[in-house]
Amino acid sequence: RRKLRTDVAAAFPNLSAEQLTEFIPNKEELNVIKIHSHKGEAITVYMKNRNPILFEIEKALYPTVYTLWVYPDLLPAFSTWPPVLQKLAGGADLMLPGVVVPSSGFPQVERGTVCAVTLLGNRAPVAVAVATMSTAEMLAARMKGKGFAVLHTYMDHLWEYGDKSYPPTLAPLVTYCAEKESAEDEEEMEGKVPVISFSTDPLQHVDVGDLSLKERDSCAILMGKEELNENRAAETAEGANTEVQQEAEDSRTPQEQMDALFNQCFFHALKCKVKKSDLPLLTSTFLRSHMFSCCPAGQQLDIKKSSYKKFSKFLQCMQHQKILQVKELNKGVESIVEVDWKHPDIRAFAVPEGFSAASAAQDSKSEDREQVYHAPEIIPLYGVSTKMIPLFQESGHRKGSILSSSEVRNIIINYVKTNELVDETNKNFVKVNAILCDCLLDKSEQDEISNLKWDDLLSRCLERLQPLHQVTFFGQEPIVRKGNIEPIDITVAQRSSNKKVTIIKNLELYGLDPQCVANILQQKVQASATITPVPGTKDRVQVQIQGNQIHHLAKMLLEEYQLPRKYIQGLEKAPKLGRKK
Repeated sequence: RRKLRTDVAAAFPNLSAEQLTEFIPNKEELNVIKIHSHKGEAITVYMKNRNPILFEIEKALYPTVYTLWVYPDLLPAFSTWPPVLQKLAGGADLMLPGVVVPSSGFPQVERGTVCAVTLLGNRAPVAVAVATMSTAEMLAARMKGKGFAVLHTYMDHLWEYGDKSYPPTLAPLVTYCAEKESAEDEEEMEGKVPVISFSTDPLQHVDVGDLSLKERDSCAILMGKEELNENRAAETAEGANTEVQQEAEDSRTPQEQMDALFNQCFFHALKCKVKKSDLPLLTSTFLRSHMFSCCPAGQQLDIKKSSYKKFSKFLQCMQHQKILQVKELNKGVESIVEVDWKHPDIRAFAVPEGFSAASAAQDSKSEDREQVYHAPEIIPLYGVSTKMIPLFQESGHRKGSILSSSEVRNIIINYVKTNELVDETNKNFVKVNAILCDCLLDKSEQDEISNLKWDDLLSRCLERLQPLHQVTFFGQEPIVRKGNIEPIDITVAQRSSNKKVTIIKNLELYGLDPQCVANILQQKVQASATITPVPGTKDRVQVQIQGNQIHHLAKMLLEEYQLPRKYIQGLEKAPKLGRKK
């Protein structure tokens, strides 16, 4: 941790000592995970509070967008148009025609400098990039060519490792009014240098996906011109975006263009051509019958001209991204056995113009029918019981008051300090007064125990409060229920003829439809699955599926549905893997 703090201080000298301590705290939990990029690069990611804050590539540290939203001035920033964000999130680099020139000029950077990319009207960065040329070289190139190699963006896979929050709205430090006022004059004087202009509408909304930005400009013109300015801004942004695309296509090498064509045909084929009933599908058939038919007119797929050289390597890359799964079902013959049609890259793919989008529309309708499952947020709570009222009434709570564990802890600590119950000889102990004795000690202990350790005091207090829990399902109001939440219960029972069945209970408590789970399991394991009432209950049902299917259940509940392991009971009953003697 000390070495990391030293490396961060060296990489980002703008951080003050106080900010550095806040960024890399001494006691707060800090996790390190290893991942691999699409290119196969090994990347180290540092996580704090379940959000990635830094990533390291070849011993170079880079901040994530989560970090830059807290410290927006950590890196020199360059601004671009909001529509360009979608291209950056799709893997494109930032071309210079898409960079907006502020009236105060660009920050001075050298080639290889790590920079932040922001959207016009909002100082919150949406991408981390490396400058491919210095500021002087950008201006000398008349703002043409590739300006920044993008490493990480808002809405990419690294962002998905965190809480998937949206960028905050931060007012820009510089204005772009001078750019607008002199745009027409400069275009006449320097015909070769396009200068991007934009509307100074005082309240301009630009929506990109879930991102909503409001541009407030102190140099706003008369409100009577509002509608005209909106139209001009939209046309200008669209023109800038088109120019960025054309420039990007022109600057790409033939190999990069072929890689992009393979990606386009791959996602097009999965979205419109391949169905679940087609699996397993020979990889050669997938390429010949599906991908070739998705190739645009006038272009031809040639794996030898791509960076992959072999189609098997291309599919390995897609498999590494967890888009599909390839297996060798017969010796020397590979087949696609599984496709994740809910993968963000497949969902985000737009069918190019000129192709029939009927099948794509059909797929999207079926996806809409299957609601995406979000694991509920479960928080343990505690209610003040009759016996505990004397201990909590000083803090203004009465019977039935609902508290979180941290609130209970703070109330107990304040009570002990207010009543001066900390043991003077050993501060790890608390003296037991009459109220603590009545509330926390059993009758057999009251004459024997005069001091309690802090941990023992707090645990005894939580044990004697009424257990509750709060469940928050995605898009719904929180629900508070009595008692502790029952875990998903998985058991293996034996039926006649020595056959085993797997039984799953309590799925409804976690917002899972038992019928939907049964259908998915039946399709995955190719075994009969049924829904039966839970014995002794009126409105509860259980899923029953043939065989010991706990391995498949564990993968589905833990990996696909992202349910915490502590809420699943019975995973230890999975069959042991190994060869039968």
